[in-house]
Amino acid sequence: MTCDTDHMALPDFTPRVGNDPKSVIINITTGTGVEIEWKDGHRSIYTFAYLREACPCALCDDERTKGGRKVGEPVKLAPGALPIFKPTVKALGAEAVGKYALRFVWSDKHDLGIYSWFFLREYCPCAECSALRP
Repeated sequence: MTCDTDHMALPDFTPRVGNDPKSVIINITTGTGVEIEWKDGHRSIYTFAYLREACPCALCDDERTKGGRKVGEPVKLAPGALPIFKPTVKALGAEAVGKYALRFVWSDKHDLGIYSWFFLREYCPCAECSALRP
């Protein structure tokens, strides 16, 4: 059996000026999130809540897809459901994964997501970048 991938559009993960960070600040002690200045001059600011909801691991991606949510979008309550108090998920730690990504340890004990620079740039939450996504 052969696999015909000639017609599949695959993402280009090669380093580019747009998805290569110039500086990265991770604000764990203040709990505010992550700030990235990209080499092309763009600046992205991610809250930890957004990053946790955007987790790119297979488990979270599957749950998000089944729930019809976009990357970074919180879980929606079912109609008529009462909100249940859940403590805000916080980043307890962060580490570089090679030269291409970050990994966080979350207060809900989840640590499977590897946030590549490509992924972070693709899902930058600023108004300009959000308007470019379908």
